[in-house]
Amino acid sequence: MTDPHIISEKRGALGLLTLARPQALNALTHGMIRAIAARLAEWAADDAVRAVAIRGEGRGFCAGGDIRVVQQAAAAGSDEGAALLRDEYRMNALIGAYPKPYITLIHGICMGGGAGLSVHGSHRLADSSLGFAMPETAIGFVPDIGSSHFLSRAPGEIGMYLGLTAERIGLGDALEAGFVSHAVNAADFEAVIAALAKGESVARAIAPFVRKAPPGALTPYRRQIETIFSASSVEAILERLDRDGSDFARRTAQMIRSRSPTSLKIVFRQLRTAAKLDLKQCLAMELRLALRVLPGHDFREGVRAALVDKDRTPRWQPSALAGVGDIEPYFAPLQDDLF
Repeated sequence: MTDPHIISEKRGALGLLTLARPQALNALTHGMIRAIAARLAEWAADDAVRAVAIRGEGRGFCAGGDIRVVQQAAAAGSDEGAALLRDEYRMNALIGAYPKPYITLIHGICMGGGAGLSVHGSHRLADSSLGFAMPETAIGFVPDIGSSHFLSRAPGEIGMYLGLTAERIGLGDALEAGFVSHAVNAADFEAVIAALAKGESVARAIAPFVRKAPPGALTPYRRQIETIFSASSVEAILERLDRDGSDFARRTAQMIRSRSPTSLKIVFRQLRTAAKLDLKQCLAMELRLALRVLPGHDFREGVRAALVDKDRTPRWQPSALAGVGDIEPYFAPLQDDLF
C-alpha cells in the first residue's frame, strides 16, 4: 500500500520513511497511516532491514492527525473518522512492539499523531526547534495515540500537567519527561541516516552527534507541578493552583479553565487509569473515549474555534466543571473494541 505523501526507501540496512506533506505540517491522512503501517509490517519481516527511521519534510515533523477531516466525518455521520483512528491506533501499537530499532528524527512541531509516530519507538532524536504537545483539551477532544500510556508514566506529574493544560514544551522538558531520548541537531540527521544505512548499531550511529540540551522552561516549576497535579481531581488541582498564587500557578489555572470542562474531567480519569494499563490497553481505552467524544458539541466547537474560524474562543457546553455529568459511559467497552 502506498500514498503520495509517504516516501519509502531502503538505504542499505535502513528502511527510511519520510512524511511528505509539508504544506500541512505533515498532518496524517488515513492514506498516510495505512502506508506507514504497511511498510513497517513489510520491513519487520525483511532480514535485510536492520533498523527503521522516520522523518518529516519541511518546517516540522508532524502536526498530528488530520483532525478537521475526522471532525467533518463525524458531523456527516460517516464512519471514516472512526476508521482512521482505529488504523492509527493499531499503527501506534505496531510501533510500540516493533522488533527492530525504530528511530525518529524530529524537528519543529511534533503534536498529537506526531507523538504517536515517535514516542513509542526505541530511539527519539530531536532538535532544539522541537515543539511538543498533546493539545486535545484545547479542541474538546482527549489525548490519544497511546499518549495516556506515556503521559501517565512521565515523572513528577508532568504528564497530568501536559494532558490538562495542552501546553507546548521544548527539547529540554521533552528529554526530562522521557518523550525524547537524545538531543541531536537536525543538521546531523543525514549523517545518522548514512551510518544506519551502513549497518552500524543505533548507539554507534547516534553517539557522535548527541548534544546536551539546556534545562527546559518547566524545570524551575517541577516541584510545584508534582505537588499540585498529584491532587485527587481537576477541581482539587485548580484549588491548589489558586492557593499557590504564584505567577506560574495563575497562568496554569487560567490555561486549564480555558479548556473543555468535559475533556478535563475525562482526561484526569483517563491518565489515572492508564498508569495501570499496558500500551494496547491504553489505546483500546482511548478509542472508546474518542468515538464517544467525536460526535459531541465540544469537539465540533473546538475544531471550529481552532481550525475553521480561528477565533480561539470556543464556547464549551457545559461551560464549567460543575456542569459535567457522569463520565462513566465514555469508558464503557465497545461492542467492537480495538484489539
